[in-house]
Amino acid sequence: MSSSPGVGADQGVGRRNFLRNTGIAAFAILGTGALAACSSAVSEQKAGSDDNAQPVRGGTLKVGWPTDIIPANLLTNSGTVPALIGLVYESLVRYPHDKLEPAPLLAKSWTLADDGLSLTLDLRDDVKFHSGRQFTAKDVEFSLRTYADPKWSAQLKSTAAAITEYDIVGPNRIVLKFAHPLGNIFDLLDTAPILDSETIAEATTADKFIGTGPFELTQRTPNSLLVFERNELYRIPDRPYLDRVEISIIPDTQALVNALKSGQIAVANGLNYRDNENFAKSAGFSTITYEGAELQIYVGANVAEPALADVKVRQAIAYAIDRERIISEVFRNAGYPVNLPWPKTSPAFDDARNKTFSRDIAKAEQILAQTSKPPKLTLSYDTSLPYYEATAQIVQANLAEIGIEVTLDPIESATFVKRLIGAEFPGLWVTTHSWAQFTPSTLTVSAYPFNARKNASHYESPAYVSAADAAWQVKQGTSAEAVQAYRKVSDQLLDGLFLIEIGVHLQQAATSRKVHGLDWTKRRETVLTDAFLS
Repeated sequence: MSSSPGVGADQGVGRRNFLRNTGIAAFAILGTGALAACSSAVSEQKAGSDDNAQPVRGGTLKVGWPTDIIPANLLTNSGTVPALIGLVYESLVRYPHDKLEPAPLLAKSWTLADDGLSLTLDLRDDVKFHSGRQFTAKDVEFSLRTYADPKWSAQLKSTAAAITEYDIVGPNRIVLKFAHPLGNIFDLLDTAPILDSETIAEATTADKFIGTGPFELTQRTPNSLLVFERNELYRIPDRPYLDRVEISIIPDTQALVNALKSGQIAVANGLNYRDNENFAKSAGFSTITYEGAELQIYVGANVAEPALADVKVRQAIAYAIDRERIISEVFRNAGYPVNLPWPKTSPAFDDARNKTFSRDIAKAEQILAQTSKPPKLTLSYDTSLPYYEATAQIVQANLAEIGIEVTLDPIESATFVKRLIGAEFPGLWVTTHSWAQFTPSTLTVSAYPFNARKNASHYESPAYVSAADAAWQVKQGTSAEAVQAYRKVSDQLLDGLFLIEIGVHLQQAATSRKVHGLDWTKRRETVLTDAFLS
């Protein structure tokens, strides 16, 4: 049996604000830029120019972000959604940055059954939605059932769907029963936001976003501005410190740089790594690195395309890619090369298997000579962040060295996401994936690129499905048994090579040194509960 400690009760007083100026707009690929933060109960590694700075109440934090939200994609962790989720909504538990050990958030304690087939959650009794309605166990059931609904395209929906029964014992206690042990159940509870059943329909049309978080979204001008105001009902006394957060949508990287330099904004998200490097060296500015919330840059392959159907072609590509150059030049060494999706902090990280493919042009040419050389291939990339194009250009040059001609295909962000989810890329693509920083089984049963049953590459393998399921159904996701299961998953990924990993990189943002207490979740979600301005 396992359990967590409880947390004390807090209180707040009431005010309501309502969303106006709503609409629909584009958003960025999952796994891309998003500031993030943990609640004060589990906060750590917070950004700030002066560790001795004393919190100051009040003020408006102005943030620059490259993309707007699409409300219908509320549960996809894409684009500006992480800002919306982190500020407006909360989850049941919260992982710290450096480990997969859940800490209390809206659930104050829990007990996992010895057989791994049920989990009892005890909830806080001092939580209210922005509307003033009390949070109860019924909201847990509603939120997890909604998250499991395929229409939302939530990436952990398979784990949510494996909850077969919700036993509400009382207003503040619920028992979740599972179809089989779920080694990644706390990944789901960390990820799924607690939603308001009374206003969820309005959230899809951007009319209203009601959560339990420290801020309320009170204004939205599509493709221009998001305004959040302090939630006076928030359960933690004197939090948040800020009165207001304004997120300006600034798609142009140079405009973001100029806005931060001129003081129009105090946080810039979506800059290229060289700009962040320059801000780190400049007086009055800092660079934040999102430790524990790793992303992986990779090349995906549509194996249904005849030119990419032979794994030998994909192996040749894997040997041709200059991973070290991409990490050094594009990401300014804020990361490291990998062959497998797992970051060094993951229980699935395997140094030996991770060195299967290193840059070797002669070997790539030798393998390619054993099969039919592909005709000109398309290499698609998302235009929302500068490092996608830079990576695609290097990959194009690398493949030219072994005689594979590539045409670059820049795609607007919202369309790119749609094609990824719909498995619609004609050849190769470059983007980032997330979720490998969580329990490893989450990646292979959830993430669009990796899902063993349906993925963006059209890759099908009974052996991969079997390995993914076996890893998923281990009771404890970080146990020795789980580690053995992850090795089999890694072998399947290396054998199939439908995704060709390039490297882990750590997202960064640049801030004014007047910003303190900015923190992030393992999904890079923005939570500014303890943030303040000096």
